[in-house]
Amino acid sequence: MAQWQTIAELNDISADLPRFTKALTELATRLDLDISPLDADHISLRCHQNTTAERWRKGLEQCGTLLSENIINDRPICLFRLDEPVCVEHWKFTIVELPWPGEKRYPHEGWEHVEIVLPGEPETLNARALELLSDAGLRQTGISVKTSSPKGENERLPNPTLAVTDGKVTLKFHPWSIEVIVASEQAEL
Repeated sequence: MAQWQTIAELNDISADLPRFTKALTELATRLDLDISPLDADHISLRCHQNTTAERWRKGLEQCGTLLSENIINDRPICLFRLDEPVCVEHWKFTIVELPWPGEKRYPHEGWEHVEIVLPGEPETLNARALELLSDAGLRQTGISVKTSSPKGENERLPNPTLAVTDGKVTLKFHPWSIEVIVASEQAEL
């Protein structure tokens, strides 16, 4: 069982984790968001080049299992279940999302966001997520909020997203865990 931090193809993301953890903590503080009671079910990477995504995939295959591979918003996205977790604050992520580059250019290659599960009706996700964030935090310069509904080819559950970013890192909120979404993709029609 390989530890992800020791795999050569993942050296850059191993080195990037302290930066990401610090930036995520700073964003949560700016938003007056207490992350301690929240369930975040996976962490995600971002890259600019297909070669980087392919290298990370090769590395993740050495320390985990491919859980899902899907086309979402016209690009491949892989989910891996790691043998050893990625630790950020109190969270221990065993699921890593690896999207291939898309249209948007991100300011940094490496860890980009965590996804927080807020169980409940999909229609009320935005209100429930925004209740956790201070108005003063949301009004700060550089903070932006975006809603979307990404959908995989076989997804059967509505999976709205509310994303809050400072341009460095992002907190995303969903009504379902990624494992519930993957199970919905694999369910019989």
